[in-house]
Amino acid sequence: MDQQQLNSDSTGLMGFWQHLEELKSRLMRCLIAFFVGFLICYFYTNRHVLEFLQRPLFAALPPDQHKLYFTSLFENFLTHLKIAGYSSLFLLCPYYFLQLWGFIAPGLHERERKMVIPFILAASGFFIAGGAFAYYVLFPIGFKYFVSYGLATDQPLLTIDAYYGTCLKLIFMFGLAFELPVLLILLGVLGVLDSETLKKQRKNAIIAITVVSAFIAPPDAVSMLLLMGPMVFMFEGARLVILLFERRRKPQDSTKTPPNDYDPFVGQSR
Repeated sequence: MDQQQLNSDSTGLMGFWQHLEELKSRLMRCLIAFFVGFLICYFYTNRHVLEFLQRPLFAALPPDQHKLYFTSLFENFLTHLKIAGYSSLFLLCPYYFLQLWGFIAPGLHERERKMVIPFILAASGFFIAGGAFAYYVLFPIGFKYFVSYGLATDQPLLTIDAYYGTCLKLIFMFGLAFELPVLLILLGVLGVLDSETLKKQRKNAIIAITVVSAFIAPPDAVSMLLLMGPMVFMFEGARLVILLFERRRKPQDSTKTPPNDYDPFVGQSR
C-alpha cells in the first residue's frame, strides 16, 4: 500500500488528484478488459451475433430478400469490428459496473459499501434487459412497420453498416435507458433522493422521459411509446422501492434519542 492510500485511509477522504489517479486506474482496467473482450468476440462470437441480429429483419422480409449489401470495400470489415466492440460491452458489463462502484465506494459509508453485489447484479441485469427489450419487442414491431411502409413498388436495399449500426445503437441506448431505476434507487438508498421528492417531481420526470424516449427511439410514435411506457413504470417502481427503504429505516431511527445538546436547526453530520 503506498503513501497516498495510507493518507486516504487515515482521513476517510480522497483529494482531487487522488480521485484523478483512481479514475485513470479504473479506466485503464476497463480498457484492458474491453480489449480482451473485443478479441474474444471478434474471433469466436461475431458470426453468431450477426445471425442473431439478422433474424428480426429477415422475419419481416420475403425469403428472396434475405440479403444485406455493402457499398464500400471496408464496410463489411469495419462493421465486424463495431459488432465485436458492442458485444464486449455487453459481455463484460458486470466488470465495468464493478469498476464504477470501486470509484464511488471511497465516498460511501461502510454499510453502503456492502451493496456492491446488489448494485452489480441490478445494473448488469437492467442493462441486458434493456437490450433484450429492444431486440424482442421493438425490433419485430418496428422493422415490420418500416419495411412495409410506402408503396408496393418500394423495395428495401439495406446496407450492412446502416442496418447493424442501427441495431447496435438501439440495443445499447435501450440498455442505458433501463439503468434509470438502478440510478434512482441507489440515490435513494444513499439519502440523496426520497420518495416524496420523486412523487412531487413526477410530472417533470415524465416530461424528461418523453424527451429521452423521442431522442433514443426510432422516429415514430409507436417506438417512442414502447420505450416511454417501461421507463415510466420503472420510475414508479423505483419510487416504491425507495419508499420501502424509508419505512424500514424509520423504526430504527425512532429508537434513537437525540443527545441533550442536539440542535435540530444545525443537525448532525454523517
